[in-house]
Amino acid sequence: MGTTSSSPARQGFGLASASALVVGSVIGTGVFALPGALAAYGPISLVAFVLVTVGAIALALTFRSLNTRLPGSGGPYIYARDAFGEFAGFLNAWSYWITAWAGNAAIVVAWVGYVEVFWNTGHDRTWSILIAVAGLWLPAIVNLAGLRSIAAFQVVTTILKFVPLLLVSLIGLFAISRVNFGRFNASGGSSWSAISSAGAIALFSYLGIETASVAAGRVRDPERNVGRATVLGTLACAVVYLIGTLAVFGTVPHAQLLGSTAPFTDSADAIFGGSWAGKTVGVAAVVSGFGALVGWTLIVAEMPQAAARDGVFPAVFQRESRRGVPAFGIVASTVLATLLTVVSYTSFDQVFTTVVLLSVLTSVIPYLFSAAAQVYWLATEAHLRRPLHFARDLTVGLLALVFSFWSLQGSGATAVYYGVFGLLLGVPVYVWHKARKGEYGEVTPTVIGQGASK
Repeated sequence: MGTTSSSPARQGFGLASASALVVGSVIGTGVFALPGALAAYGPISLVAFVLVTVGAIALALTFRSLNTRLPGSGGPYIYARDAFGEFAGFLNAWSYWITAWAGNAAIVVAWVGYVEVFWNTGHDRTWSILIAVAGLWLPAIVNLAGLRSIAAFQVVTTILKFVPLLLVSLIGLFAISRVNFGRFNASGGSSWSAISSAGAIALFSYLGIETASVAAGRVRDPERNVGRATVLGTLACAVVYLIGTLAVFGTVPHAQLLGSTAPFTDSADAIFGGSWAGKTVGVAAVVSGFGALVGWTLIVAEMPQAAARDGVFPAVFQRESRRGVPAFGIVASTVLATLLTVVSYTSFDQVFTTVVLLSVLTSVIPYLFSAAAQVYWLATEAHLRRPLHFARDLTVGLLALVFSFWSLQGSGATAVYYGVFGLLLGVPVYVWHKARKGEYGEVTPTVIGQGASK
């Protein structure tokens, strides 16, 4: 099988910047907006957050193992392709592509909520849409400027958002009041139903743990750095998420949290008094969301580019600019995210939650296939492994697989409807593309990545 060369610009991520890519993509505006979305379920959603955290860590460990086997760019796409064939790989690439640009729409909606702490405080819809459009296209411009600027930007924005968020969360633990939590299960349904529904929303906050594996071909020494960056980034995010959500629930009255568009700002104001602390957190949230959008705008083009190199996606997604970035994929995906954002603001009452659940469903499909690929390879190679190592890896893989199914069923009927419809729209695209190329059966995949060969 062939190899692809790596230009210097494509080698911009070391361990620190790859970890920052993971943290920067995972901690976008989700952590800043999710407490408000989870408030409808009450403190029982903290139980869901713990379960989701365990599942996310299992997925991170699974991605680390999978990247050791297949260190090239493409992540879940190449795992499904190599384990189950070209069509499975295509469906994963298609589903993840929807996740990435739909996720950008969800991130920018939450980001607008914090921008409006300072500007458009009356939440005029027209201005909200214009702010959101700017929030999608400015990161696209940063990406089109080249990979080196992205790597540096991810490190800087990650520090600027991670440190103040962690400080507010830790200090908030000492200001918690039990009366603020409200009823443990405020959903009105069963406890298990509340946990499952809250878990599907909470999973959105962990989307991005796979970004280092998706962009592995742009990481130096990917066999070493991608796995470490994935696990370290996930653990760092888990600490901040659990502490932060608990702090917000305990410092903001439940009734106020239900209608909050900037819950961490409300929490900071409650902890420190006045409005200066809340505005400081608002600045951190704006920086955080922008950094996440920059990271995801790169990732949104990586998956279809890897599939296009294998001849599975239209070849236009393979093209790169002179600066070594997949320009067509970036622009096309940003256009789609813009359209979804405008439709969301004009058609949905619960804009953030609706788009979040759609993103979660389409992301869980690649997660599920990745976990299934890991279990498949472990089962077929059991005789080659030490019993204890095999038992450990199989347990983690099965946990990631079960977690993926649990997340699917918790997404809700609306998200399943739109998500499955969007996924199946890929089938005629695949048929058209294969027929246009005059191909029968499967193509021979190329290996994507830095000097990788099989």
